[in-house]
This record gives sequence, structure tokens and C-alpha cells, in this order.
Amino acid sequence: MTMSEFTKQSLEEGFDEVLVRAWPANQHQETHTHAFDVSVLVIKGSYSLTVGDQVRHLRAGDSFRLARNIAHAETYGPEGATIWVARAN
Repeated sequence: MTMSEFTKQSLEEGFDEVLVRAWPANQHQETHTHAFDVSVLVIKGSYSLTVGDQVRHLRAGDSFRLARNIAHAETYGPEGATIWVARAN
């Protein structure tokens, strides 16, 4: 999927903002929430998403959705991660 296709699909699904985010290697974000829903596609690298006691290990090509106000933590892999993020604010 291209960034253009991801953006088009996300806007059609009701998301109103699409961003590219790049995270450095081995960075950890403590448990936090967002005031928006997200749809994410991992483009490069890897990271782990922790929601409650569930940990998802994500790599390039993997995707997920997360509703607003869901507490989660993120840990980026040894090569960092680049993701496309659609937000519904």
C-alpha cells in the first residue's frame, strides 16, 4: 500500500488526519492515552504495543486500530520504527 492509498482509505473510513511518525531505536513510551482514534500501518522497523496485559509485536506490514482513551505503552525496536497514522479527532 502506498501513502496515497492509505490516506485515501483512511479519509473514506472517517479519519481526518494522516501523519508519518518515525521513532528512534529502543525508545519506550510509558502507559498513556490519546484523545483520538487511530489506525496504524507499520512501514519500517518494529515495535511492541502493550494494552493491559496483552503485548503485540508489530513489524513492517502489520497494522492495528486503537480507540481513543485506551491506555497503552509502546516500545520501539533496535532499528526504531516508521509508521503511518490516521487519526479521528
